Amino acid sequence: MHFVTGGAFNGKRKWVKKLYQVHEACCWISAYENHPFPASINDRDRDFLVLEGIELWLKQILQTEDVNNYRDFFRNRIHHWLEWEMEKPSRKLVIIGTDISKGIVPLEKENRLWRDITGWVYQDLAAKAERVDVIWYGINQIMKGQTLQ
Repeated sequence: MHFVTGGAFNGKRKWVKKLYQVHEACCWISAYENHPFPASINDRDRDFLVLEGIELWLKQILQTEDVNNYRDFFRNRIHHWLEWEMEKPSRKLVIIGTDISKGIVPLEKENRLWRDITGWVYQDLAAKAERVDVIWYGINQIMKGQTLQ
């Protein structure tokens, strides 16, 4: 699993498309395009998938999931996604999430909670990912893992 994060409008999508030589129609599931949260990806017939907009799905799930169980719920999703990826050596999962932890702390309790939970989930994603990149202004910085061959 490859986790890609960075600021809003900093070129994460463009960078992933260039790195993996893909176009969105082939394998892209995006919260920005109103795709539903992919709780399961076992039904996908592709060996390469990009899940984009994790922070938006987190906000949606937060409206229905108990806050006390939220992190376990998402850790379970990560586990299932990794199982899908490991079923075949040719499979690759790329997860893109916008960093919402910087800047002014929101006044609203719900938005502060969303920000906190997003940070915790990103920590879980980074821990499980074999590679983590941060994209700022279209330039990547490898935080974990090696460059692709």
